Amino acid sequence: MSGGVDSSVAAYLLKEQGYDVVGVTMKVWPQDCISRAEDKCCGPQAIADARSVAHALGIPHYVVDEADQFEKMVIDYFTTEYKAGRTPNPCVMCNEKVKFGNLWGKAKAIGAEFIATGHYAIIEHHADRAVLRKGRDPRKDQSYFLFSLRQAQLQRAICPLGDMEKTEIRAIARQLGLKTADKVDSQEICFVPGNDYKAFLKSHMGEGEFHPGGIFDKLGNRVAEHEGIELFTIGQRKGLPGGSARPQYVIDIDPSTSSVIVGDAEDLMVEEFEIDNTLWHESSSEPFEVVVKIRYAHAGAAATVTPGADGHARVRLHTPQRAVTPGQAAVCYRGDQVLGGGWIARTACALK
Repeated sequence: MSGGVDSSVAAYLLKEQGYDVVGVTMKVWPQDCISRAEDKCCGPQAIADARSVAHALGIPHYVVDEADQFEKMVIDYFTTEYKAGRTPNPCVMCNEKVKFGNLWGKAKAIGAEFIATGHYAIIEHHADRAVLRKGRDPRKDQSYFLFSLRQAQLQRAICPLGDMEKTEIRAIARQLGLKTADKVDSQEICFVPGNDYKAFLKSHMGEGEFHPGGIFDKLGNRVAEHEGIELFTIGQRKGLPGGSARPQYVIDIDPSTSSVIVGDAEDLMVEEFEIDNTLWHESSSEPFEVVVKIRYAHAGAAATVTPGADGHARVRLHTPQRAVTPGQAAVCYRGDQVLGGGWIARTACALK
């Protein structure tokens, strides 16, 4: 229970369905969350809201300190990816490693059979496997963030809001008189105050941990200096030197030389890329057709996936897409079913 309306109503619905529900709030980032992010899902107000809802619903509520594990599994991953010239997706990692990962040991210890969350996704439980599908509300669907859950995790996961829309959720909360009914949704990374990831990296890593270098154009000409590759991501325009007749964008980041490469908008168009650390809920050794989302807000694009060895795969887009970004998750769908996916590697093949 994050202290928001979604997990509040999820707890209520499960209780109505006859489950023995226990509310759990994870305390994941004690220093920054408490001092700088009062409204976040790990802040003191969120914990108080979750406790209030649990009391109103008549269910037990516990606060579980996951700060150490969260720092190791999410924060360290977040900073390491930027150091490697990639753009991380901490929400996917948090779901896999913490919410449906490390938390399971504590859930099992109190006799729980499932972990339930307020995600907008559908998990169908069959005799031999679980199937992950998009949530019914396309504006809120969060199946993208759950793609890396393995079968053992999906089989013990419940998402009671998957077949509902946000307006329905808030209506239920208002009817119950829950204090979270009209609480504003957070659109930011939970541990990054103000969604300013650059300021977070500077405060968390320290200035000496950055990798400064040169900004180069496509021809290899050095056009400016930068304070660290950690401050850039593919497709970025802000913060680049001016003086060009056309808008310039980051088209590549080379961590081996701490170089940032800039080019025109058309240089961002990609027709093929590789993914690694793949997870497939339906396996195939032959090429197969999918709709792939290259970032959470991406509408999805038709593609052909060719599986490779050692968790690699090649994705050929039927229509070139803009800013295929190393480090982001590429999630593959057939209709509304999540087939699996992987992490975009630095071998994206830009159109020439």
